Amino acid sequence: MPYFIFLVVFVALPLLMVLIYAFQDQASGKFTFDNFAKFFQRGEDLRTFLYSIEIALINTLICLLLGYPAAWIMANSKLNKSSITIMLFILPMWINMLIRTLATVALFDFAKVPLAQGALIFGMVYNFLPFMIYPIYNQLNKMDKAYSEAATDLGASPTQVFTKVTIPLSMPGVWSGVLMVFMPTISTFAIAELLTLNKVKLFGTTIQENINNGMWNYGSALALIMLVIIGLSVLFSNDDSKRDDEKGGMI
Repeated sequence: MPYFIFLVVFVALPLLMVLIYAFQDQASGKFTFDNFAKFFQRGEDLRTFLYSIEIALINTLICLLLGYPAAWIMANSKLNKSSITIMLFILPMWINMLIRTLATVALFDFAKVPLAQGALIFGMVYNFLPFMIYPIYNQLNKMDKAYSEAATDLGASPTQVFTKVTIPLSMPGVWSGVLMVFMPTISTFAIAELLTLNKVKLFGTTIQENINNGMWNYGSALALIMLVIIGLSVLFSNDDSKRDDEKGGMI
């Protein structure tokens, strides 16, 4: 019962309020689709949304390219047994994200690096890289090593073992990491504001500005659009994970 009450008050009720506000007219309170039509009619908001997707794709790709090798090393290195490598990646997550971002701003100021899109991408990768590493690491760590050994015994080269055995079996972790990096990148606003001095605006900033300016209905419609995208991404990720698990079983 306590968990049910918590879910109703802090999860279901806020989502219901977002849903109601999104389909209400700002002035009359009547049911309307104008808030969603407004999003597609306002070129600035639509461009911000598409730009946020672009930044999220770049951030996710960089995190994947950096995170997969790191996760593989952590899962296969003897150093991992002493937990030193894992602790090095965990330590930054013990600090609040805003504090880490402010420290990054200070670092760029000290190095006299201009705060622009490059600084934004660096800050995104720095903040979200652990969220890519750990799902992949967990998947690789629990993977049955007998598959790789069997492939080697059957004459597969190390490259073939990695591409035909390791990568397919690790895909559920990869999809989880992609989801945990991609969606927060689109909706974040504090990192963009701090690392670009408000020169670069992401979709999360657009939602925040509308809410702060009292435009709850339009802001709720934008938030609902984000929720729908997140829901579709989760469903897509779950379907792909199931297919990857089935392929892994066949291997």
